[in-house]
Amino acid sequence: MALKDNIKHLRELLHNISHDLEKAENGNKAASQRVRTGTVRLEKVAKQYRKESIKSEKQTKGTGRRSGKKAAAPKKGKATPAKAAKKPAKKAHSARPRAFAVRRPTAKLPLKRASF
Repeated sequence: MALKDNIKHLRELLHNISHDLEKAENGNKAASQRVRTGTVRLEKVAKQYRKESIKSEKQTKGTGRRSGKKAAAPKKGKATPAKAAKKPAKKAHSARPRAFAVRRPTAKLPLKRASF
């Protein structure tokens, strides 16, 4: 199936499902069944559309408005040499052994109240 056929089929299925959803809201059981079966069909066609669109995208890679490379802009994550000189060097994290944790009771026991 071609990509355009998939798009046409998806639109048709969505239209039918939305039409039957309105009927199903009013209590029409047959419409509810049509919606359920329609969603299964929609799922299959949607998966096929995904495969076709990825295939089409790979074939036409480099032919489009955004195919050219952008001008080289400095990235935010990396420091330039001028900025790197200004930043202090990171200190090495000293690995200290952890102290043993003291286990505390998780539940509070009920207090004994003095009876009057």
